[in-house]
Amino acid sequence: MEQHETDLAIVGAGPSGLYAAYYAGFRGLTMTLIDSLPEPGGQVAALYPEKLIYDVAGFPAVRGQDLVEACVTQAAPYEPTYLLGHRAEGLHPHEDGSFTLTTSKDVEIHARATLITGGIGTFTPRPLPDGEAFEGRGLVYFVRELETMRDQDVLIVGGGDSAVDWALNLEGIARSITLIHRRDRFRAHEGSVAALYESSVRVLTFTEVAHIYGDQAVERVDVFDNRTDEQETLKVQKVIAALGFVSDLGPLKSWNLEIRGRNLLVDTRMETNVPGVFAAGDITEYEGKVRLISVGFGEAATAVNNAAVHIDPTARVFPGHSSG
Repeated sequence: MEQHETDLAIVGAGPSGLYAAYYAGFRGLTMTLIDSLPEPGGQVAALYPEKLIYDVAGFPAVRGQDLVEACVTQAAPYEPTYLLGHRAEGLHPHEDGSFTLTTSKDVEIHARATLITGGIGTFTPRPLPDGEAFEGRGLVYFVRELETMRDQDVLIVGGGDSAVDWALNLEGIARSITLIHRRDRFRAHEGSVAALYESSVRVLTFTEVAHIYGDQAVERVDVFDNRTDEQETLKVQKVIAALGFVSDLGPLKSWNLEIRGRNLLVDTRMETNVPGVFAAGDITEYEGKVRLISVGFGEAATAVNNAAVHIDPTARVFPGHSSG
């Protein structure tokens, strides 16, 4: 069995995990990042690398993949160890406060503290009814490259941030964009919804997919008004089903952690109920929690500074300022 020794094991290599790797290095700690995905970046890299992110301090707007690459670059001087394509399976605490973690590829990590930044855990897209036969043939659940929609007639299905953001980001790229939502109220940011209605996107509320047609690929889609059953046929070549994702904490559920719903309960130090196990990012839950990437960065710094004290009780939580 391959073995690694590290000060801090970070479960999840999304933006919060990558920033935690930088901060661990800043505190003089070694770190190992474990992620089931084949590349760093978590959901941002896997689901919306081309989307613009607006709520990160210092960036009026930043493309998802650019943010990930900047986080990787920031951590690089501290030489983090990446175990990508590995799912964290087991967590075994020891009397001295350290842990042994095992992965799905029979790798063993001995860590003096553990930080979980796994976002929503493993995730799979919610399927579009009647859409399975067209997956990979015009139907997608997220857009890795906006250029794949160049000069296409696009139908977007959904009412959350992703659906609205794709519609806005594809303006000027797609030939035409229609967005349908089964309700008349969106679960997206108010400013984005306002921009949507001011854009060239055709918005149909109380509307759902009835059937998708095409020989080798999507050619047209029948949609219907769920109040009147009135149908309309849309000639489109691409369908983006932005219906959200089903998440699963997987093996984390067996780690004796206190869980509420799909989130880990933490205290003000970002520590879970298991001493020495910390969490940051979307996976955490506490009173007043706000799920933003920018909040996850702050939680990661708090978690790492407190993990440093768990590792060395003589250390100070506050590391001093990083400005030169």
